[in-house]
Amino acid sequence: MPEISIGGLQLHLQQLEPSPELRGRPPVIFVHGLVMDNLASWYFTVAHPVATFREVWLYDLRGHGRSQRPPSGYDLDSLVAELLGVAAQAGTGPAVLVGHSFGGLLALATAVAAPDRVAGLVLVDALLPEPGWGETMARTLSLTGQERDALIGERFTAWLGRHSRRKRTRLETQARALVEQTTLLSDLRRSRSYPDAAYAAVQAPTLALYGAESDVRGHGERLAAQLPQCTLQLVDGCTHSLMWERTDVVRERIVTWLRGR
Repeated sequence: MPEISIGGLQLHLQQLEPSPELRGRPPVIFVHGLVMDNLASWYFTVAHPVATFREVWLYDLRGHGRSQRPPSGYDLDSLVAELLGVAAQAGTGPAVLVGHSFGGLLALATAVAAPDRVAGLVLVDALLPEPGWGETMARTLSLTGQERDALIGERFTAWLGRHSRRKRTRLETQARALVEQTTLLSDLRRSRSYPDAAYAAVQAPTLALYGAESDVRGHGERLAAQLPQCTLQLVDGCTHSLMWERTDVVRERIVTWLRGR
């Protein structure tokens, strides 16, 4: 099933199924980050080991990878609705959501919006949909010239080293199209936000995995304080790019946690 239609939008999707005797458990849906990312970041790192014991679903967010890129509709509510559409495609019961960076923000917002559809959360250096988050993200994505290059050098050195020049060029082209040819920035600015107290409604077991040196480590600490069943784990020596700095640790901890569920 390489493509599904949700609300008239075509989304690229990949499904990995375990052996028949292992079916029946809540499926795991992987959610990637914003702009310079797609489902491949999970597909080539964690998805296949998880698929040995759980049904796995991955999809490209609208405008990313092989999914359709409409001119608008990049606000948080629209993206939550599409993630719930993927979850409905995966089955009638709740699913485990695994999100990285903005994908973690999206997974968390989905759990707040529809807690009965979420059986568990794994949040890898997730951003929080706190007041002002959309404006901050839009401002960052608007950077140009030396400011943009400095941010890339600071945050994405490990990421750049993991990808070929051809793939980097393709992702950069995608990012430019999203920023310049869609309403992404204005949609982010007008997206809803949540106070920390809203997360208390999420009863699902949660693993919050953060780099000990990440600039958003405080987000993980706040989640651990607000989510009733949240376990915070820090990865020493890692920044917001821990997904690429210590892929082996991220993979091992996610697999171990999911097996324990």
